[in-house]
Parts: sequence; C-alpha cells; structure tokens
Amino acid sequence: MTAFRWFFLAGTALAVSGCAHNRYSLDETGGQKVKRSVCPAVAIPAYTDTVSLFTLPGTRDSRALDVTATITNLRTVCDDTAATVHSTTTFDVVAQRASAQGARDVVLPYFSTVLRAGSTIMSKQVGQVQVHFNDGQVRGTGVASATADVTKTLASLPERVSNELNRRRKAGDADASIDPMSDPRVRTAVNQANFEHLMGFQLTDDQLAYNAAR
Repeated sequence: MTAFRWFFLAGTALAVSGCAHNRYSLDETGGQKVKRSVCPAVAIPAYTDTVSLFTLPGTRDSRALDVTATITNLRTVCDDTAATVHSTTTFDVVAQRASAQGARDVVLPYFSTVLRAGSTIMSKQVGQVQVHFNDGQVRGTGVASATADVTKTLASLPERVSNELNRRRKAGDADASIDPMSDPRVRTAVNQANFEHLMGFQLTDDQLAYNAAR
C-alpha cells in the first residue's frame, strides 16, 4: 500500500496553503454571495510532511535516527487566465542530521497529486529534492516545486448551480433559511468542481507507520 493510498483511506488531510474554493462576501443588498476559485486548493496529506531515515534498515530506534526532514513554507502561484488552470507550488525542505561530520547531500522523493471531488486521482508524479549539509552543520535545506494542471471548465460550476448558490433570497421567502448546499444536485456539482493539489514525501509503508505512531 503506498503512502498516498494509505492517506486516502484514512480520509484526512492537512491544508497548509493555497486558495480556498469557496469564499463568501456580502453583495450590495447585504445578501451573501459565493465566490469560487478554479485554482486547486493546496494541501499536504496527513503524516506525509515528514520523513525519517535510519542508519539501520528496518529499525525505528531513535538512537539509529540519521536524518529527519520536513516540508515547510509552501508558496503557490496560480494562472487561471487560460483554458487550462496552471498552478505551481514551491516549498522548502528543512532537515536535521545526527552527525555534523563532512559535507553531505541527501536525495528525498516526493509526490505531487491532483485530486478531484476528494477521491478521484487525476494525475500523480514523483520528483526528488536534494538537501545539502555543509561540513560541521547538522541542519540542511533544499527547495523543490510541483505543478498542477486542471481543465478550467471542470473546475467551474454549471451556470444553473452558480445561480442557485447566489440567488438573492428575501427574509419572507419560503426557502430563505434553506442552505442551497442541502440540495443533492447542488452539492454534487460543487464537489465535482473541487480540485486539490496534494504533495508530500513519497514514503514507504514503514516510514508512514513511523510518522503515524509519533
């Protein structure tokens, strides 16, 4: 079972960056309007933001801990002006090693996945980030990036659904207090238009279990 698949079954994610799909603002009459972004939300799946390497294969003994690295400081730029929405997220990897002796480079694999409607994997890529340690230093850093492409029409709400969400409702209307998202058709359409760009370390089963147990 891959690390990403394990996260998917767990059904939890930690959102750390990116633009929200739904934003609410007041119109000129004081009513609420929904403003959506076609840019994918950016998140790191649970337990995949950190990776630990040990000097002895198969061990989880802290005395054998060699390197620990964490993904941090995500920065996302999204271009939604074309038919294909292009999002690029750059992130830092901060690592610490047990021994400061000698200069050293550590290469760590990471994944980049585009998810639709919270469950459908549209694409997945695996990249590598290099972390450099200077001689005499226990702390090292690296920088990497990941991209996501989403068809704009798929990330956009159908006109009828958008109109329903933003339809002006007066206090005396019979459905004034009814949340439009309670309509299964509206809820399904909104869900299908939601995209996420997920990234994290590409972990082995043992590495993932170690993170979950910490």
